[in-house]
Amino acid sequence: MAETWRLLDTGIADGPTNMAVDEAILQEHQAGGVPPTVRFYGWDPPTISLGYGQSLEKEIDVAALEKRRLGLVRRLTGGRAVLHDREVTYSIVVREDHPLVEGGILPSYLRIAGVLARGLRSLGAPVEVASGRKNTGEHSSAACFDAPSWYEITVAGRKMVGSAQTRKGGVLLQHGSIVLELNVDDLFAVLRFSSSARRERLKEKFALQACGLWEVLGRPVGPEEVKEAITRSFAEMYGINLVYGDLTPREKFLVEELRHKYAGREWNWRR
Repeated sequence: MAETWRLLDTGIADGPTNMAVDEAILQEHQAGGVPPTVRFYGWDPPTISLGYGQSLEKEIDVAALEKRRLGLVRRLTGGRAVLHDREVTYSIVVREDHPLVEGGILPSYLRIAGVLARGLRSLGAPVEVASGRKNTGEHSSAACFDAPSWYEITVAGRKMVGSAQTRKGGVLLQHGSIVLELNVDDLFAVLRFSSSARRERLKEKFALQACGLWEVLGRPVGPEEVKEAITRSFAEMYGINLVYGDLTPREKFLVEELRHKYAGREWNWRR
């Protein structure tokens, strides 16, 4: 029997609002107030998001961030820094015992990656699911797309989708970036490096290790086309019908409360 989940398209917002919405959905699903939810969204202004455990002071040049008028927010999830700009961002909130995500972190990454990969292939992108190569040593940086991690989406070894997750109270939140077009200049302008030579060396390497959907397809693809492809993939692979809905009044109330946290210095400078 087909299963029905809620589908949200919350449009474009700033970083604190976007992270507040994801956490509000997580809290309400945990409380039993809303069904499993897939959400799509975008960012304005373009924003650097830090992983939960990253050091802002050590890894981000705040003066450069302000000069380029980029936003900043710390995620509830782990991982490394991401510049959210020309992309489609997704999030999934569902209980840990659901067949899509049961069995622990790596199996859940693999199944969700399979859904994303099927949708992107339907657009013509020859994507693969990375087996788990880690980037270590002298060439690694604080950037998420520096190299593919466990079960992320690549094209010829170049990372195109980066994801991160957390689990709280029996509920999984996974969100990630489906890159349409890379913005390497802004990202590497705000990351801290020991020297300008190292910055340029890693910037060149990064451009060879990451890619965007437009480059892969050789044509611009609108966000709506990507969202529709991913939505179809849920139904085709797992019989999950995504039905458009809205945030509940309770979720909207939580967003207003949580936004203060995600916009505040205490949260963003905590590590």
